[in-house]
Amino acid sequence: MSAGSSMAAALGGLGLLHGRFRLAAAAAATSSALSPRAPVRGGAATFPSAGRNYGSEAKEEEELRVQYLDEEHKGIVVLGLNRSHAKNALNKNLLKMMSKAVDALKSDKKVRTVIFRSEVPGIFCAGADLKERAKMHSSEVGSFVSKARATINEMANLPVPTIAAIDGIALGGGLELALACDIRVAASSAKMGLVETKLAIIPGAGGTQRLPRAIGVSLAKELIFSARIVDGEEAKSIGLISHVVEQNEAGDAAYRRALALAREFLPQGPVAMRVAKLAIDQGMEVDLVTGLAIEEACYAQTIPTKDRIEGLLAFKEKRSPRYKGE
Repeated sequence: MSAGSSMAAALGGLGLLHGRFRLAAAAAATSSALSPRAPVRGGAATFPSAGRNYGSEAKEEEELRVQYLDEEHKGIVVLGLNRSHAKNALNKNLLKMMSKAVDALKSDKKVRTVIFRSEVPGIFCAGADLKERAKMHSSEVGSFVSKARATINEMANLPVPTIAAIDGIALGGGLELALACDIRVAASSAKMGLVETKLAIIPGAGGTQRLPRAIGVSLAKELIFSARIVDGEEAKSIGLISHVVEQNEAGDAAYRRALALAREFLPQGPVAMRVAKLAIDQGMEVDLVTGLAIEEACYAQTIPTKDRIEGLLAFKEKRSPRYKGE
């Protein structure tokens, strides 16, 4: 069997890949599907009190704020949880807003990195809204959990790098949200844990699957079985987060670190970033031989791009490349 047919055979058994390959290619090659919007200024030291939420001005009571940063941060989008009265607990409305935001982001080629953060001091997300849950009939609970799982899966499948900035408590669904991000940054004072077994339930939005993949099966079982809560330092030591920082007076140290990290991603080729994420995510779910075939298929998507030629010219001319995502 030839190398080409071997790769085709390997990919043939992974039907779900084809849709994602098309999504990555389309997202990298098409223009923005969103209507024009004014950029929101933001940076390492300035944080606007309101963002622009897909065509409507953000108000103080909005539970999710979407900010498109500009200037040196252009290409970075910040999704800020803002349910202070409920410790950012996930309810039906917040999940709906998150799903709508993610759906728009995935088809916008101007988006280069997405940061998930909280705008409520000391809290990232306390998990599901148990007050709302208590009012649900038992027949409604499964549907709600399915929606939460689907929304967090949509976040995980965003074609661009995602970073969770954990500046406070991230419990249950809050940690599951963070686990769906590519990279997690936390303040040393942050508290994290999948605590569902205390309520006689289990993590239902990906926690039982993503936590073992992040820190190993045995330790993940220990944390879930015990409902243990860890701080930022311990989370870093077990591989739950990539970076730990000392909290500052403003209470946004993790966000500042996430923003600095996102800026490191901005100079790179947009198409390359998208297919690199696709290759890694899909390759980690299969054997090595199939994973290498996935890498080859993803690499092939970069060959005909204008960005690849621009990268070579910039290298030859000893200048910074001017990538357009084409």
